[in-house]
Amino acid sequence: MIFSTEAGLIKKAQAGHKQAWLTLVTRYEKQVFNHCLRMVGHREDACDLMQEVFVSVFTALPQFAGDSQFSTWLYKITHARCVDFFRRKKPLEIIDEEQHDLSAEQSMVIDATNREVYSALQQLPIEQRQIVELKFFQHLTFEEIADITDLSTNTIKTRLYSALKKMKNQLEVVHG
Repeated sequence: MIFSTEAGLIKKAQAGHKQAWLTLVTRYEKQVFNHCLRMVGHREDACDLMQEVFVSVFTALPQFAGDSQFSTWLYKITHARCVDFFRRKKPLEIIDEEQHDLSAEQSMVIDATNREVYSALQQLPIEQRQIVELKFFQHLTFEEIADITDLSTNTIKTRLYSALKKMKNQLEVVHG
């Protein structure tokens, strides 16, 4: 079934049209999964998190008024589920080198030349990792990120530049 616009697709999904909902999920599942994978670093956790996101989207879909782009609204929900994920984790869980080994499947997703960047990204606090993810992987503007995270654009910029500095330092250590 083909829908002429995303707005029409959303309206049909809100009315309970199953195929419209499945089309929306199919349209965004890869981006949501990749976002979750970069945030949590483990495929199984990313799959679970992606399911939580789409359950939340399905539940909240009737309230989506179209005041923002659907993708912005979806990433706002994804952001909230990622924050919830990290709140549920042990507060002082230490990530060591063995926990960062990538599985063969993840290695196909994350190109060998990007492993060091991926590792540096995983070392960032969740607040900074989220902003780097939204800016560089989702290509969102500072204003869109501010809308998703409910932070000011100045806070977004400060966290981004701080994260980039930490990542640069991490990569310099790796390359001596």
